[in-house]
Amino acid sequence: MVAVVGVAWAYLLRISGGSGGEAMGMADAMAMPQARGGNFGDFGLTFVMWAAMMVAMMVPSAAPMILFYASAGKNRGPSNYIPTMAFVSGYIVVWGAFAAVAALAHTGFQSVSLLSPELKFASGIAGGVILIGAGAYQWTNLKAVCVTSCRSPLSFLMTEWRSGTFGGLVMGLKHGRYCLGCCWVLMALLFVGGVMNLVWIGGIAAFVLVEKLLPGSRGMWFSRASGVVLAGWGGVTLVRAVFA
Repeated sequence: MVAVVGVAWAYLLRISGGSGGEAMGMADAMAMPQARGGNFGDFGLTFVMWAAMMVAMMVPSAAPMILFYASAGKNRGPSNYIPTMAFVSGYIVVWGAFAAVAALAHTGFQSVSLLSPELKFASGIAGGVILIGAGAYQWTNLKAVCVTSCRSPLSFLMTEWRSGTFGGLVMGLKHGRYCLGCCWVLMALLFVGGVMNLVWIGGIAAFVLVEKLLPGSRGMWFSRASGVVLAGWGGVTLVRAVFA
C-alpha cells in the first residue's frame, strides 16, 4: 500500500511541477485545450491524473479495512497475500471508474470554458453550488450508511466475507462501493479548490481519513458539522458571485 500510494503521490508531484523538473505541469499542459483541440490523448492524460489522485487520496483511508482483511484471511489459511492484493485491486477499480467519470466531466467543463487555468471553476456560482451540495450530502441517509460501513471493518467482514482470490476481489469492489458512496461528493470539491492544488488534495485526503477513523457518534457529528461548514461556505461564495 505504501508503494502504491507513494507512486501516485510522486506522479502528482511531478505533473504539478512540484519536482522542479523541466516537464510542464499538468495545469499548464491542460490550461488551453481549445488551442490544442480536444482529442483522446487529452482525455487519457486527464484520466491518468484523476486515477492517480484517487489512489493517493483514498487508499490510505482504506488502510484499516485492508489490514483487517489481511489479518482475518491469514487466520483462515497459511497465506493471504494474493487475496489481499485482489481486495486492494477491487477497491482501486471502483475509484478508477469514478476517475473516468470525473475525467469526462473535467474535459466537458474545459470544453465550455468553465474551468480556469488553475483547473478550478471559473464561476463562483458553480463553486458555491458544489459546496452547498457537498454540505447537504453530509446529512443524507446514504452518506450515513456508507461512512458507517467504512468505519466498521469487523462488521463488513462478518457480513460480506468471501474466501479465495475472487472473493477478495468481490469484497474489494463492495467496500469500494461503500467508500464511493461516502466520499464522491467530497472529490467534486477538487473543482472548487483546484484539481492539481496539492494542498487542497492533501486537505481533502486528511479530512476523509479523519471522518472514517472517528468512531460512533463522534464521527457522525463530525460529518454533519462539516456539512454545515461546507454549506455555509457555499452560501457565502454564491452570494458574493451573484452580487459581485
